[in-house]
Amino acid sequence: MTTLPRPVTDLSAAEARRIALRAQGFLGAPDRRSGVRGVLRHLGAVQLDTISVLARSHELIPYARLGAVGREAVETAYWKAGAQPPRAFEYWSHAACILPVEEWPYFAFRRRAYRGRPHWNHELPDGAYDRVVEQLRAQGPLTATELGGAKRTSEWWDWSGAKVAVERALMYGEVVCVERRGWKRVYDLAERAIPDPLLHDGLDDAECLRRLVRLAGRSLGVGTRADLADYHRLKGEQVDAVIADSGLVPVTVEGWAKPAWADPEALAAPPRGRHRTTLLSPFDSLVWERARTERIFGFTHRLEAYVPKQKRVHGYFAMPVLAGGRLVGRVDPAREGRTLVARQVTLDGPEAVPAVAQALVEAASWVDCTNVRVERVDAPELSERLTRELSRALA
Repeated sequence: MTTLPRPVTDLSAAEARRIALRAQGFLGAPDRRSGVRGVLRHLGAVQLDTISVLARSHELIPYARLGAVGREAVETAYWKAGAQPPRAFEYWSHAACILPVEEWPYFAFRRRAYRGRPHWNHELPDGAYDRVVEQLRAQGPLTATELGGAKRTSEWWDWSGAKVAVERALMYGEVVCVERRGWKRVYDLAERAIPDPLLHDGLDDAECLRRLVRLAGRSLGVGTRADLADYHRLKGEQVDAVIADSGLVPVTVEGWAKPAWADPEALAAPPRGRHRTTLLSPFDSLVWERARTERIFGFTHRLEAYVPKQKRVHGYFAMPVLAGGRLVGRVDPAREGRTLVARQVTLDGPEAVPAVAQALVEAASWVDCTNVRVERVDAPELSERLTRELSRALA
């Protein structure tokens, strides 16, 4: 049985919540000078997803923290700009994520693991891997279509040999996604795309894991073993092996049944400042882990995009609403021309109405909508009040 170190401090539930909000960029003045690139460095990982309602999730993440940041600025911050090296790379972290290019060496442990395991999802045709690598070497950055086709049939899962090969090369670290073009990955050789000082797998697994656990603790502010493991999808025993040397310190949190660790810098200064009011992507790292979201906010969050329509409770792409440091409702959005449509709004009470109206109007302005229409409010008695608040905010 592992003996846990004595906690350095006790945190109330409210203190832990504020620490988590500040760590995620939702409490205090946003760092506008660092912009989107600063958000990426601060979070350590921004999840990608194919769903686009208001915008794609990797655009919604910086918007939630910075406000109406330009969508072109988002892409420029993430991807290769002219002849400059990329500022980020795509890899498997919490899921498929955009990661700061500086962290390339610390994912060596995962690249090694992928090289050493069998891949059963797609068969790799003989010679396809070498052909793809040589084609990229000769022709420069290419999409899977340009490499020979992304799919063999119209089925999304039926990858071509070239697609299987280039994705395998990406997992192994021989190939990097250097940008997205119409949501298609653009691949290039890592030796060309990753700066020379970073292009190595020289760090052992322990050093990689210490770094990722430390980064997870910094990005979460405070978290349990499960929280820390989930951030970059590590195993619990991997966290256990390095937590003592990660730089994080043990704490107790009121109401948390499990031991926790905190970023010492987060403990050094009490979180203060203005709370952000915004819609959150369901893939936002503030609400990645359902058990953590319930523990910190008392809020049950579930993406229902893949749930049959008749079984959905809150809607296809229900976005939590953050206000005053709490999750106060949900909005399932859509767009019709220049109208942002709230197909379904869930409010935690009358006090949530102004915040939800503010979040809807700001989001509408960001995606160049001039009107907001609400189709359904789960609490019908609050529908008229929400309409009034929206009219006032739009005036």
